[in-house]
Amino acid sequence: MTLYQPFIDYAIAYMRSRLDLQPYPIPEGFESKVATVGKGKNQQEVLTTSYAFQTTKLRQIRAAHVQGGNSLQVLNFVIFPHLNYDLPFFGADLVTLPGGHLIALDMQPLFREDLAYQAKYTQPILPIFHAHQQHLTWGGDFPEEARPFFSPAFLWTRPQETVVVETQVFAAFKDYLKAYLDFVEQAEPVTDSQNLADIEQAQLRYLRYRSEKDPARGMFKRFYGDEWTEEYIHGFLFDLERKLLVV
Repeated sequence: MTLYQPFIDYAIAYMRSRLDLQPYPIPEGFESKVATVGKGKNQQEVLTTSYAFQTTKLRQIRAAHVQGGNSLQVLNFVIFPHLNYDLPFFGADLVTLPGGHLIALDMQPLFREDLAYQAKYTQPILPIFHAHQQHLTWGGDFPEEARPFFSPAFLWTRPQETVVVETQVFAAFKDYLKAYLDFVEQAEPVTDSQNLADIEQAQLRYLRYRSEKDPARGMFKRFYGDEWTEEYIHGFLFDLERKLLVV
């Protein structure tokens, strides 16, 4: 079962049609990683593959794809803008576990409480959110501490049926990605020094939260060990602090 491979294939092909995609360096050892879990008849191979690109406006476009049979399929796909743009992050967390599917799609804001920012980046996508929310009902509570990092157009749902993921979730993914690339197309660089400082701090806040609270940490540690997991999280998935130290 490769439930989320069509999402990756679509995203890369669609981005290539609209952006000048260039490779983004993936540290050695993270392009692909295999683990064998379980015993006897329950033995299962788990494959994690990584994808990464960049453009003149987008610092890192990256995906982590975990395939472990019917009961474990994960795609974490995030786009991080360069620090001289006020663009939100594009975030797709698509998770399939034995109990069902957990789907989170959003354009995660730098400044959630800023009304001008909401008018620029949230209001235009609310019609897309409402259209898909009719078919993808609200997934219930999520952590209070996470709220500042999600927009009012946060699509959070827990469909039980795989066909819903293959059809309605896929349609929402396409619409959100198109809307995001529309924002990217229109984005102008920020030059004001205070605004640039605010953007950097907002990006770092988001990355620190995501890297500290990464729900995949336990899974990766179980499959690949502590050292590989921490380096994957801090050296690839959420690497901004490392990159800033190098500069």
